[in-house]
Amino acid sequence: MERIAMSQSERDDLHWLKRVEAGSMTQREAAEKMGVTARWVRKLVKRMKKEGDAVVVHGLRGRASNRKLSDKTQRQALAILKKPDWHDFGPTFAAEQLAKRHQIHVGKETLRGWMIEAGLWKSNVQTIDDVHVWRPRRSGFGELVQWDTSDHDWLEGRGQVRYLVRMIDDATSWSWGRFVESDATPQNMGVLWEYLEKNGRMIDVYTDRHSMFTIPPRPGESKEQQREADRLTQLGRAMRELGIGSILAYSPQAKGRIERSFRTAQDRLVKHLRLAKVATLEGANAFLESEYWPEWNAHFARSVADFPNQHRALTAQLDLATILCHVEERVIGNDYTFSFAGRRYQIVRSAVQAGMRRQRLRVELRLDGELKARYQGRYLEISECGMREVKLSPTVSKEVRKDHNAGGRSSWMQGFFNRPTPPLWKSIGDRNAKTD
Repeated sequence: MERIAMSQSERDDLHWLKRVEAGSMTQREAAEKMGVTARWVRKLVKRMKKEGDAVVVHGLRGRASNRKLSDKTQRQALAILKKPDWHDFGPTFAAEQLAKRHQIHVGKETLRGWMIEAGLWKSNVQTIDDVHVWRPRRSGFGELVQWDTSDHDWLEGRGQVRYLVRMIDDATSWSWGRFVESDATPQNMGVLWEYLEKNGRMIDVYTDRHSMFTIPPRPGESKEQQREADRLTQLGRAMRELGIGSILAYSPQAKGRIERSFRTAQDRLVKHLRLAKVATLEGANAFLESEYWPEWNAHFARSVADFPNQHRALTAQLDLATILCHVEERVIGNDYTFSFAGRRYQIVRSAVQAGMRRQRLRVELRLDGELKARYQGRYLEISECGMREVKLSPTVSKEVRKDHNAGGRSSWMQGFFNRPTPPLWKSIGDRNAKTD
């Protein structure tokens, strides 16, 4: 008779059964030691008289599992994984996509074994990263939102898509974002606009110290002098007007949640886009909207319904079009003109009022490229000097003004992330680049 190798736990169980058989231990005591019922101990003692010591060895020892997948399924899975589009898939992601796209359901560990055996995967030795001080998650949805951009070749050369602007909730990991043509202020404002329309105003945002979010201190300037100067970037000014706090990180590790999510996206999202044959910025954003964010939030994020919602509603007083734009103050000249972005603009005669000369007005370059001038809460009709006076839009008074936030998503946002930067925005960017 072939001798069967036993594990230590099986040897221990055999010891208790033999003591029961010898009468030195009760069946109930043996059951407590073995972690089974007294009824099962009685059955084993009875079977031991026929089967001997092998009674404690499982009957399937050395035999294939009844749940073992067929060789045909293994060959089908490996044939797919050997295709060029799947060359860098890991076992976990490959198992998900095989089930989703080909209805081949196989566990990730089983697939890992198949891939190692076929030479498609090599186990890596795990290393310990630099340890950063742990920070607990916030307790509410919208209490803190991490905001950053990842520069990566997302389409692997199939198209010019490099920048993913992303926002991730600190408490739940709920995510939202857009591919943009450049990591610049107007594109980041556009992503913030969409987030606000979806969720409302978050309490705080957590960002890096990019020049979009903070102005570096001047040489020799103390922290007290910096606070007194209160210099803000356009995004900083917009968030202040929206009542959103800004927290600036001093290291990438401080924004660990969004940094790790980008590493995940650079693996999973790139492969998703490859399998979907996406080759344009418009197609990439459509894929984010319909496929990637729903899957991410379902798979990696906690349910937002389980957390108190700390977002605050957008009110009629918060006009996103007037806030999420480039704003500068200008002085009205004696001839009722002002300069902006290297150009001169004339206030039309019908909009002129007494006492306006040498006074300040607020100039707003909107994200859609439209230029607006506001004086004492009233928008003025303007035209570029040297050009025929053209009414860009009806005058909107402070008392009766259009609510750009009503009715859900603003219509002008359609296609915003797929069209080029307006010329005036480019002029401002060139001017800022020269002064840096």
